Amino acid sequence: MRGNSPFGSIDRRSYLKGCLVGVGSALTLGGVASAQHIEGQYETVIDIVDAGADPTGETSITPVLREQVGDDTLIQFPEGRYAMDEQLRLTDFDNVGFVGDGATIVPANYHQFDGPQYRLFRLGTRAAPGRDLRFEGFEIDQTADETGIRVINAEIEDGLLVRDVVVNGIHDAGTWGPGLFNITDPDGEGRVDCFKAPDGGVHVDFTPNEGNMWKGPTGIHVNDYHQGSLIFEDCELGGFPGNGLYGFSENGQIGIDGGYFENSGTASIRLSGSQGAIRNATIVVDDNPDQAPGQHAIRIDQGDTFNIDNVSIEAQDPNGEAIRVMSDVDDVTIENTDLYIGEGASSGIRLDGGAGTATFADVDVEIDGSAYAFRILGDDDGAVSFQNVSVTGDANGVPIRHAILCERDDVDFDELSVEQTGSEERGGLYLSGDGYSVTDSDFETSNTSIAVTGASDVTIEGTTAESAYDESVHIYGNSGSVSLENNTFPDGVRDDR
Repeated sequence: MRGNSPFGSIDRRSYLKGCLVGVGSALTLGGVASAQHIEGQYETVIDIVDAGADPTGETSITPVLREQVGDDTLIQFPEGRYAMDEQLRLTDFDNVGFVGDGATIVPANYHQFDGPQYRLFRLGTRAAPGRDLRFEGFEIDQTADETGIRVINAEIEDGLLVRDVVVNGIHDAGTWGPGLFNITDPDGEGRVDCFKAPDGGVHVDFTPNEGNMWKGPTGIHVNDYHQGSLIFEDCELGGFPGNGLYGFSENGQIGIDGGYFENSGTASIRLSGSQGAIRNATIVVDDNPDQAPGQHAIRIDQGDTFNIDNVSIEAQDPNGEAIRVMSDVDDVTIENTDLYIGEGASSGIRLDGGAGTATFADVDVEIDGSAYAFRILGDDDGAVSFQNVSVTGDANGVPIRHAILCERDDVDFDELSVEQTGSEERGGLYLSGDGYSVTDSDFETSNTSIAVTGASDVTIEGTTAESAYDESVHIYGNSGSVSLENNTFPDGVRDDR
């Protein structure tokens, strides 16, 4: 049956290259397959209406599904409305498909759902995963009050394809969020394409499930049973009180290509794992309906290697760092990325102490709030590189004076551009570690452009720094060696050593 799998023609090595270098671009199954082509991948093809399911939304179709589903079977849903008031559970299966053509699934509300009020489709479990699952072409109508449920809970060894699933209506039942996806085999792979829940969810305290859940639903969840490789392409999530897309795995790999994410609690995208990539996505933070204490656009919790590329973040009403890299991350690269940080006390990019190496290349940060555009913490942790990075905006210098705070050793700034003239107090670069190189950079600030305090082994070369109200460079008395070569400092150097 593997020869009929939608993943059968994908070379493992090219897939991983796609995940970690080009995210979803290397996957060849992304095109829309014809109905005839899909049908040819299964021994049995069933029209669910012909099998007795009600297409008017009056009677639950779960009993009919239970009777018809099985290995090497495709179940087709013609245009219609299909009610479900209990879950379909299928484990240890091989080559099963559910395909809708103008099909809308209507889940019962919290009070009318029979049995576990968690899922519509539970397809595979950790102990008995399925293999080769196709689930596509469905609209989920949860617009009724106190409705919201996990549409699909898929734990698959290999060969997961979910696409074109749209959840309409706010998730206000307080149960689990719309999707959970795990690839349980380390060599397995899967793809979730155009899975959308744009209306988000509400905090569990305002639902009939109050007190039985922490915070509330997460939009898309990947948990620690995920061991293989997953791509999420062009997905869309509104604000969920838990997280937006939350991939929490020790060994699995997760790639995100495209999509729109907004206003989730903790983070709109939150990742852990052996390797991960976020490319071509747009993330917005402009609302906090659940009064979450922090809403990161992206948070990287732990793992080996992560890449953020061509991402746009608009934190118009910031409530937490736009990108936070936690202490257990070994290596991160952020490149070709634009951030806008509105007025508030939240920084743009924070690299925690303990985190390993980091590269920031072709990153533009516009910041209007009195916070750090970059906050680089730690001392002798991994080396950090800035390449062609710019900081602009009208940030006030009270209480946060400098645009970039750098406490870590061994940081190179090459072609750094800082323009911070929002108030008389706003400065540029603050260095307090050892082993810095600032080359071919430009500063235009109101306060001190470059402050060297307690730092040593600092080289500043080929750099222009202009300060409207203070010195170009201030070297504090507790600093060590500082080399200044071929620079333009019209406002002078104050050396207190």
